[in-house]
Amino acid sequence: MKMTTEEAFVKTLQMHGIQHAFGIIGSAMMPISDIFPAAGIKFWDVAHEGSGGFMADGYTRATGKMSMMIAQNGPGITNFVTAVKTAYWNHTPLLLVTPQAANKTIGQGGFQEMEQMRMFADCVCYQEEVRDPSRVAEVLNRVIMNAKRASAPAQLNIPRDMFTQVVDIELPAIVEFERPSGGEDAVAAAAELLSNAKNPVILNGAGVVLSAGGIEASKDLAERLTAPVCVGYQHNDAFPGNHPLFAGPLGYNGSKAGMELIKEADVVLALGTRLNPFSTLPGYGMEYWPADAKIIQVDINPDRIGLTKKVSVGIVGDAAKVAKGILARLSDTAGDEGREARKDNIAQKKSAWAQQLSSMTHEDDDPGTTWNERARDAKPDWMSPRMAWRAIQQALPREAIISSDIGNNCAIGNAYPDFDEGRKYLAPGLFGPCGYGLPAIAGAKIGQPDTPVVGFSGDGAFGIAVNELTAIGRGDWPAITHIVFRNYQWGAEKRNSTLWFDDNFVGTELDEQVSYAGIANACGLKGVVARTQDELTAALNQAIEDQKNGITTLIEAMINQELGEPFRRDAMKKPVRVAGIDAADMREQQV
Repeated sequence: MKMTTEEAFVKTLQMHGIQHAFGIIGSAMMPISDIFPAAGIKFWDVAHEGSGGFMADGYTRATGKMSMMIAQNGPGITNFVTAVKTAYWNHTPLLLVTPQAANKTIGQGGFQEMEQMRMFADCVCYQEEVRDPSRVAEVLNRVIMNAKRASAPAQLNIPRDMFTQVVDIELPAIVEFERPSGGEDAVAAAAELLSNAKNPVILNGAGVVLSAGGIEASKDLAERLTAPVCVGYQHNDAFPGNHPLFAGPLGYNGSKAGMELIKEADVVLALGTRLNPFSTLPGYGMEYWPADAKIIQVDINPDRIGLTKKVSVGIVGDAAKVAKGILARLSDTAGDEGREARKDNIAQKKSAWAQQLSSMTHEDDDPGTTWNERARDAKPDWMSPRMAWRAIQQALPREAIISSDIGNNCAIGNAYPDFDEGRKYLAPGLFGPCGYGLPAIAGAKIGQPDTPVVGFSGDGAFGIAVNELTAIGRGDWPAITHIVFRNYQWGAEKRNSTLWFDDNFVGTELDEQVSYAGIANACGLKGVVARTQDELTAALNQAIEDQKNGITTLIEAMINQELGEPFRRDAMKKPVRVAGIDAADMREQQV
């Protein structure tokens, strides 16, 4: 069949049902973007390619459907790097299309030339470059299939002079693989361990959300064993929050009940998780990871099994299929020993933690430091971060999708939200990019237009994405709600400064003359300032109603400068100065 290379490209996208592309328009991609409308592909023109990548991540995580990132070769493509690496550690299948400088001039250091394959080598699960115009559809099809199989971004690099050529081509076949259900012997060994366990605990990760029926399968297994279910850091939607066996998130500012329960475990089923450090590091001064427990780790990627923790049984497979396989092989008496005592213990620990969490209003200072005390004294009438989170919980719809950002105040809120189903909590993940919250929630709303969405950012992280306010109010962009915690500081770094650098606040202070609500209003959106808990709850209630009517609202929640736990006590220590540093030693440069 004769067609142009750009037609072959777009027809392959249609074969895979890829309907949304995120980026900034550029001449290198215009041969295909020109036929996007005719093909039923929507191009979302963002303010910065990095934010466009976060939108693609948010769209795909909220829907399970692949989307595409594309921009101009060179500087447009380099802006995608952070977002692609973020999607990689979020296990998000995305198509990254990187138009390349033309073959005729590549290597001459020409306009907007960059080694784009080498740049993304550590950010994608698969990458391939189109070598001949007749292979455009073949290569694109293979890249998309690999992204789906590995649940990660994959890259197609295409020299721009490959477009606008007529080729004789047949569209390739899509080959779907059945996801593995785990080795028979490994599943049987796991079932035996769990059948004999006195205190089994299940730890759900992202793989449970990504697996079709994964949450339901883990629920069936948990109920059969009366096993509490914890979730990994930033995966609060990996188990129903209203279930009596839900123990909450582990890790930074997570659920103390979950930590206490997993500490007592003799067998842990780590289901669909690579056991990243933030899900196992101490919390609330507690070493909760059970040193003597038998660990069963299930992951679709064999390279992740045993990577961070010693395991007794490793199972390569899909979370839902493995959970069903284990359930079918449990002994008749599995879970019977101590069942009622476990049930009572779970209920007691959850109740005690709920009461403690509801009473936690202020952040503690470490011995020898006084910053939080001073912060409260400086602004006695301002909300603390936890007061703001309690106000938010009063208005947040149960069915809402939320996004978070990297930063102190978003992380303080880790223990608060829970969900009835998966694909509801979009956190930036373990690559840890600032500026994720706003674009991710915009992408989620594009994918789920009938679901209320609320994004969250600290004011430092929000500054990285603030330019998207100039994009998301245009044309047919759907309305969203976003909350910025406004305390005029980079909080996580400031907490580090109080603990290890004697309150030497280098680069931690933000401009108090800037109004994010004012910027939103200037962009034609609705900007609101909330100074009390009642004002914040009312503002969020109104914003959710306005969202239904096509109005995007940015709520600037004014909070005091209290600082939560540092992210990395394990990675920081107080420095020792030996030689001494003196400004008098600075020399003038000769120019």
